Amino acid sequence: MTKRTKMFADYNAWANRRLYGAASQLPDGDYRCDRGAFFKSVHGTLNHILVGDKIWMRRFTGQGDAPSQLDLILHDNLPDLWAARQMEDERIQAYAAALDETALSGRLRFTTIVNPQTLEQDLEPALDHFFNHQTHHRGQVHCLLTHFLGNAAVPSLDMIIFQRETGQGGTAAR
Repeated sequence: MTKRTKMFADYNAWANRRLYGAASQLPDGDYRCDRGAFFKSVHGTLNHILVGDKIWMRRFTGQGDAPSQLDLILHDNLPDLWAARQMEDERIQAYAAALDETALSGRLRFTTIVNPQTLEQDLEPALDHFFNHQTHHRGQVHCLLTHFLGNAAVPSLDMIIFQRETGQGGTAAR
């Protein structure tokens, strides 16, 4: 299981590099344009993904900032947001690499942000949610970017491509 968790952490960083590369091609007006996504714009959604990651990493590790609003704008411009994203991705990768089977079978106790309540959950499915949450919102950003830039300018985020490129997941071209 630790190999799988590490793969998801590495995939997360890979997908973010590709997504931010495409986002950097947008004019600022398009980057901030409210297109009706849950967090409105590319900018709002990228900020939300980072907010969510910070909240969960605080829950997992007991360290770091944990924003108190899911729609908080942590960084007002793409270069600063990208720098913070890279730091968080490195933190996620280091955390995932340090997990062992004993840690993965542990429990996690945390308080939710919306309608606060204290919950307890096994760590392994909490990590599944963590990585799935990132993928869900990256898909929203990918859709917004495709609207503005077109299919040819927005790279695929398919995990199978990541696996082929890195050899993780037992996938290799033959």
